[in-house]
Amino acid sequence: MPASPPEQQLAFQDACRKAGLRLTPQRLEIFRELAAAKDHPTAEILHQRLSWKMPSLSLDTVYRTLGTFASHGLINKVETVESQARFEVAQLLHHHLICQQCKEIIDFQWQFIDQAPLPDEVHAWGRVERRNLVAYGTCSKCLSEEK
Repeated sequence: MPASPPEQQLAFQDACRKAGLRLTPQRLEIFRELAAAKDHPTAEILHQRLSWKMPSLSLDTVYRTLGTFASHGLINKVETVESQARFEVAQLLHHHLICQQCKEIIDFQWQFIDQAPLPDEVHAWGRVERRNLVAYGTCSKCLSEEK
């Protein structure tokens, strides 16, 4: 079950402390905005959403902060074929559907993928930390527009 916003905020702050990351106002606001987002925003979108609240926040700071969060496992970078990375605060194990036309990203769960045994060559390779399936196609909204 997803954590409530206050619990999520406390867990984030605790994870930052354990990772040795300072809790700056910029980092807290970027995390809050990303945690509230349902649309897997880019750094540019996050910057636009925060600019009215933090006019001195630079786009470079948003990029660097997201990179830092992702490298410490505090957020996920959603792999897409777009040139701009998308980000999310993931609470439950899930996968993504990406519309190739409108670029909408939808989360879905699939326990079969999560629990399926991996092939022997994967075990010989090493340890898998996380599984992530990204399926590309055309969403029903875009399909209905084609008709």
